[in-house]
Amino acid sequence: MLEEVERWLIDRSWSVADRPLHRILAAKRATGQTVSVVLPALDEEATVGDIVSVIRHDLVLQAPLVDEVVVVDSGSTDRTAEVAAAAGARVVHRDAILPRIPAVPGKGEVLWRSLLVTRGDIVCFVDADLREFSSDFVSGIVGPLLTEPDVQLVKAMYDRPLGAAAGQGGRVTELMARPLLNMHWPQLAGFVQPLGGEYAARRSLLEQLPFPVGYGVELGMLVDALHLAGLDALAQVDVGVRKHRHQDGQALGRMAAAIYRTAQLRLARGHLIRPSLTQFERAGDNFEPRTYSVDTEERPPMTEIAEYQARWVA
Repeated sequence: MLEEVERWLIDRSWSVADRPLHRILAAKRATGQTVSVVLPALDEEATVGDIVSVIRHDLVLQAPLVDEVVVVDSGSTDRTAEVAAAAGARVVHRDAILPRIPAVPGKGEVLWRSLLVTRGDIVCFVDADLREFSSDFVSGIVGPLLTEPDVQLVKAMYDRPLGAAAGQGGRVTELMARPLLNMHWPQLAGFVQPLGGEYAARRSLLEQLPFPVGYGVELGMLVDALHLAGLDALAQVDVGVRKHRHQDGQALGRMAAAIYRTAQLRLARGHLIRPSLTQFERAGDNFEPRTYSVDTEERPPMTEIAEYQARWVA
């Protein structure tokens, strides 16, 4: 590990207990900054309501840390939108945001569009499939952005059990993302959960970043933030244990391909083939191929979008 990363692990890796809530609230009052929490959601009616309820109870009503909770629904066929709204979130459909640009499927697409419907100086992203959710996931990663003026992006770190097996979650992280980062961006080797969906950042940083529209958004954002802001502007906070719905092996394969493609684009832009991934499914006595495109479309920095510019001028 690079000496720079060893130093960073000491200086920029914290526990949620390092910043009690009263200290974070005092920093918020002193700086006057506002906080938006965004949950990207697709068919998450089983969990999204509990997450919104915990955030609103703990960090809106009990302690005024969060100024808005926004759920961006990317086309759910279940009651995700109704459940989220009943729990107190403002729900916006992905397709209603920036309609002149047709939406494409993908988590990164939703996160990018969320910048147009939120106003917080700090934007905190939380996945909508978490179980046994704690508001520490929000206060933990927002805290350093309020207390440390030079920090611009904070990732949550946590244990990720796979069923009853401790520490066995995050398979794509261990098999794809961590090797890529260690080999090509060794300054980022200290991140415990580089692909984690819980992170917070200053709007002033997010609006300058391109957003891969799909699964590569977390890796792309981390790499681009490193180049734009430098390692010392990045941090991580231990928030405990993350429990969520796990995907099957083939879905993880498609995720890994998209993440590799995102890395590839950053390593050699303009000299790439148009990749695809073929997987196989049993159909009777045969295996049938299923081919998926893993071309990673990216959205431009939000500062280049006229509607965003007009919104903030107004």
